[in-house]
Amino acid sequence: MPGFNFVEIISAFLVLFAIIDVTGSVPIFLNLRSQNKIIEPFKASSYSLIILILFLFVGEAILKLFQVDLSSFAIAGALVILIISIEMIFGVEIFKIDENVSGDSSATLVPVVFPLITGPGTFTTLLAMRAEYSTINIIIALTLNIIFVYVVLRYLDVVKRVMGVGGVFILRKFFGVILMAIAVRLITSNLNALITLVQTQAL
Repeated sequence: MPGFNFVEIISAFLVLFAIIDVTGSVPIFLNLRSQNKIIEPFKASSYSLIILILFLFVGEAILKLFQVDLSSFAIAGALVILIISIEMIFGVEIFKIDENVSGDSSATLVPVVFPLITGPGTFTTLLAMRAEYSTINIIIALTLNIIFVYVVLRYLDVVKRVMGVGGVFILRKFFGVILMAIAVRLITSNLNALITLVQTQAL
């Protein structure tokens, strides 16, 4: 449904919050700092917002170029979300991050912006949500998430003290369950649309 919708904004915010999982990445950020890597909060959040908004609009055109419809991609994206939720709930590592991917002293672009914030999971989630939510609501939810990302990066030591190891652990498990439920809903709703499309084309 087009236009501003508060419920859609909250729903999209929670999905993106769980996918980006900036609080769960706090130990990684702290480890990068301990290795004398430089993290610039404003640049990291700005680059992430620009990249994700661009992908939100250009991503569908790329799909059309490869003749992939949005429902098919939404199901594929939902499967990625499902795998991420399994990682969060059961503490297994499926998507591995190369710790040696950046050779210089700056960690702002790699690995903070990519793949920690704007990773494959975030990309697929954005396009999957295009099949469910209005674009304006996704952009608002995304902007709110990036603001939160900036705050976490800006006040890493404070976040570490406030949340603690137990807080990060509980938050990851909780949002893991939420993500799994959302993935199942995306699969079922878009599967019905995909079956209808196939049946229409077959007639």
